[in-house]
Amino acid sequence: MKTNLIGFVATLVLLVGAPLGIVAWGSHAGQASHGKDDYRLEGPFTQGNLTVFLIHGKDKIKGETFITLQEALVQKKVIVRETRSVNELSIENISSQEVYVQSGDIVKGGQQDRMMAVDLILPPRSGRIPIAAFCVENGRWSQRGSEQVTVFNSSANVVASREVKLAAKMKGSQGEVWREVSVAQDKLSANVGTRVNGDASPTSFQLALENKQVLKALSSIVDGKPDVIGYVFAINGKVNSADVYASSTLFKKLWPKLLKASAIEAVAELHRGEKFEAPKPTDVKSFLDDSAKGTEKQKDVSGRVQMVTRETDDNVFFETRDRAKSDTWVHRNYIKKN
Repeated sequence: MKTNLIGFVATLVLLVGAPLGIVAWGSHAGQASHGKDDYRLEGPFTQGNLTVFLIHGKDKIKGETFITLQEALVQKKVIVRETRSVNELSIENISSQEVYVQSGDIVKGGQQDRMMAVDLILPPRSGRIPIAAFCVENGRWSQRGSEQVTVFNSSANVVASREVKLAAKMKGSQGEVWREVSVAQDKLSANVGTRVNGDASPTSFQLALENKQVLKALSSIVDGKPDVIGYVFAINGKVNSADVYASSTLFKKLWPKLLKASAIEAVAELHRGEKFEAPKPTDVKSFLDDSAKGTEKQKDVSGRVQMVTRETDDNVFFETRDRAKSDTWVHRNYIKKN
């Protein structure tokens, strides 16, 4: 293993920051019909060049919540099928539970690995439903190893790049997605000292070691906190993105792969030798508040799911609403554009 990698991992272990406490503020701009949402921030928690703030708030959805795409595939409750169209897959819920699919979820298998382009809620025994997708594996259009070529078997990861998310969710461009994936892979390869876009990339030793240290330090920060509904993360002292959910249970199910993606992005953006200060809670508050100020645009994803977008000069906000639950929002995604 490279000497500089050992030094970096050692630095990560030493730089776990203690939280400054919980900071609350009045109310966060939300959907008018549902009033306003009180968010409270806890943090920062810092590990290397990655800083995390936890978001505390009330559950919007009570009782039984969704199972995730990752859970559903492991439990064989969902079938994701190849359609031989790069930008569309077929998904079917064959269980009696509701399944939540998140934009950015990566499904492995088929002719090419894909990322889901939209948030989607699958009702019980949904039948086959088309879902928009983007390829994140430029170059392959064939079976990989012993994987089935007609279906996708796992979704253990979510896309780990702000620029890829923006290319997919704002621009809707496959070409831009491929370009940004390539840029992210090049940055990551440079910082771990080996190529990460080969067949073995998901389990490359260096990257696995980096992730292990970050996950060990930060994965437990949500434990014992029943009102944690989301998180904000910053890289190199600059706010990057946030994800907030209508259910603490749903957030905690997604937390391991959200944290993993944030950690990978932080490694890709590492500037060795540079120092930074973690953002202040007031910086995070301003980011969240500004993101939700833009003019609202609505788009129907399915008969049940509606996507709301608001964009300002600096930020963009995506809100997933569930018509089956009186248009309650299920997921909010905030992204810093630059």
